[in-house]
Amino acid sequence: MPVDLVREEPLSIRVAGKPYAVIMRTPGDEIAHAAGFCLSEGLVDTPSDFGSLAFCDGSDTNVVAVTLTSSRRQIVAGHLDRRGYISQTSCGICGKTVVDELSQQLTPPLPRPAPDFGETVGALLSLFSLQTLRDKTRATHGAALYSSGLELLAVAEDVGRHNALDKAIGRLFLDNLLDRASVLLLSSRISYELVQKSARAGIGHIFSISRPTSLALELSRSLNITIGCLSPGDGLYIFDQQDCTYKAG
Repeated sequence: MPVDLVREEPLSIRVAGKPYAVIMRTPGDEIAHAAGFCLSEGLVDTPSDFGSLAFCDGSDTNVVAVTLTSSRRQIVAGHLDRRGYISQTSCGICGKTVVDELSQQLTPPLPRPAPDFGETVGALLSLFSLQTLRDKTRATHGAALYSSGLELLAVAEDVGRHNALDKAIGRLFLDNLLDRASVLLLSSRISYELVQKSARAGIGHIFSISRPTSLALELSRSLNITIGCLSPGDGLYIFDQQDCTYKAG
């Protein structure tokens, strides 16, 4: 009996005519993916910072070419030379160094009302129902963006949890709707990279099915971002600025 398998292919993102990154991802939503990635990397702050954003030759969906406006190119010239904030492997870098470095480069999201925790639990428990690829393959991560009132704004899935978030962010970013997003729900654990991407997108509340890493919690506290995860009995663990407190859903 045939078994559905998720596709995984490389996506090359070229910036200003030069190779910038190669990402292993699930094909689909390449333009949104590249837009969200560029925002997360700090290459752009607004959609108007793009000069162009398109497939490299019009048909190869595995290569996206990005150009920046001349003014933006000058602002991020040093960043392009460094190619990224820090090593994602963080080999030889202590947690405090990572947090201090990222905190200096990121702006805390604007304060917004916290979502209803009971409704958040329900949304987390129904997250898999939004993942059509996971239903077929059992192999994708999901990221869903909501307003403070838990209105679903965008959802994406991918073999990579970072990719899923970049795709969801990129859709709203290109449509100039990202300022409505306040809550992020994840099927994966919350790692420091996902907190970093959320801060760049102005998202102040992150909830996941799995627990966060210690470094993600440290970074979220430095940026005043609330994170939480499902707890036994269909409740929520909320990790505040001081301690871990349990709040039932």
